[in-house]
Amino acid sequence: MAQKPKVDPHVGRLGYLQALVTEFQETESQDAKEQVLANLANFAYDPSNYPYLRQLQVLDLFLDSLSEENETLVEFAIGGLCNLCPDRANKEHILQTGGIPLIINCLSSPNEETVLSAVTTIMYLSSPGSGSHPELTAMPVVQCMLRFSLSANTRLRNLAQIFLEDFCSPSQVAEARTWRAHSALGIPLPRTEAPQQP
Repeated sequence: MAQKPKVDPHVGRLGYLQALVTEFQETESQDAKEQVLANLANFAYDPSNYPYLRQLQVLDLFLDSLSEENETLVEFAIGGLCNLCPDRANKEHILQTGGIPLIINCLSSPNEETVLSAVTTIMYLSSPGSGSHPELTAMPVVQCMLRFSLSANTRLRNLAQIFLEDFCSPSQVAEARTWRAHSALGIPLPRTEAPQQP
């Protein structure tokens, strides 16, 4: 089991978050990195932390972590971004720093939670007021969502159906259904966790 982060609980919120970021950057332990990134993703859920997280460049840390080979780090990073992107300033930062391709790549993760967070993040980034970003509804993404809309996983199926109905035009969906070069067919559906035996 990973050790708890070495952070003094008596420092202020900014100091605490700074200590987490520093530990993430300095530790060699994958377990410690995972635990710290999970903590940062949880802090990203609270809008009162947004200014601190921007100041500490945690959005960039999350974006950089999307390229990690460690699937757990990717899961926590996309979860953190998903928590942060409802905020306009955070959304703009993600869009302006090249985050879209990194997030779209998460759609091919074998980790179900990573895929769910990626779909939700794409939906947040596609929402009104974020400007035009056609890569969010490019044909491979729409094809991928069509595949996900057939998933046995109810959460993934429902998210994909919402994406197709609310963020894509009927003509985009129709074209994706008839497109011969099915580039999304290479994107596997995420693994679903087997029910735990009592």
